[in-house]
Amino acid sequence: MFVILLAISIGAVFAMQTAINAQLRNFVISPFLASMISFAVGVIFLAITILVSSLPLGIPLDLFLSQPIFIWLGGICGAVAVTTNILLFPKLGSVQTAIMPILGMTLMSMLIDNYGWINSVQYSFGLNRVFGVLLVIIGVFLAVAIPSMKTNQYPSEATKKNMLNQWIWRLVGIMSGILLATQIAINGQLGKVLNSSSHAAFVSFFVGTITLIIVVGVMDRSYTNIKEPIKQSAPWWVWIGGILGGAYVLINVFLVDQIGNGQTVVLVLFGQITGSLMVEKFGLFNSFKNQIKPIQIFGLIVMIVGVFLIRVF
Repeated sequence: MFVILLAISIGAVFAMQTAINAQLRNFVISPFLASMISFAVGVIFLAITILVSSLPLGIPLDLFLSQPIFIWLGGICGAVAVTTNILLFPKLGSVQTAIMPILGMTLMSMLIDNYGWINSVQYSFGLNRVFGVLLVIIGVFLAVAIPSMKTNQYPSEATKKNMLNQWIWRLVGIMSGILLATQIAINGQLGKVLNSSSHAAFVSFFVGTITLIIVVGVMDRSYTNIKEPIKQSAPWWVWIGGILGGAYVLINVFLVDQIGNGQTVVLVLFGQITGSLMVEKFGLFNSFKNQIKPIQIFGLIVMIVGVFLIRVF
């Protein structure tokens, strides 16, 4: 029971990380800078965790020459995905920012498993997995499309344009999920090479941080806004998004060892969806409060059933 509650809780924490990072962006203005801060905090947190565990922080140099270059680049996918979620949050709200990437993650992970991409173990499509994907798609339709149709039965031209923009952002959310699934697969292989999931997480966060430092330098040409949250007396919690992200990675490693990958994915995603509902329902972390419709909850349940069929059977 403790492990089950831990899995659901860390999923909810991950949903809250996006809300926190979105609020950090309000102070630093740039989504790239907000993402950079989150990753940098995550790197420090993971480094401290590794050192406290009495493990060496360094990585043997010969591994950089003997391994394919893609195995070190998972952090780039993570950096893009986190930045994308920061952009999505004010456009789509907490629930849709959670479920659109889940759709992308589900579809991409199915392809990775089926074709054995990124040196992954190959699992061919089965009837239960195909049915599971259909349920996930139906769940997304129920949670996203139907409420939108009911709200805008007779849309004006401005409303139609806004609806089109929202669907564009939803597609961006799906792409974010595809990147997250790719990052998970890459980090899984890196963990095997390093014989340490915590070191793989550290490398991923470190590469993501370096990537975002470069992006901020090119796009924003200034790092001065990093001081704005302090100047404006921002709440303390705007700084902890990276800690939550690092804890999410580490606890997932523990959960997979305890209950297996399939059940971990299902329980964590259930927690992630539950957390996103709480954020949107109660307007947590100064986010926009929105009424949750019963059809959305039903759609999310259908999604979880679909993920269960894909990941457990």
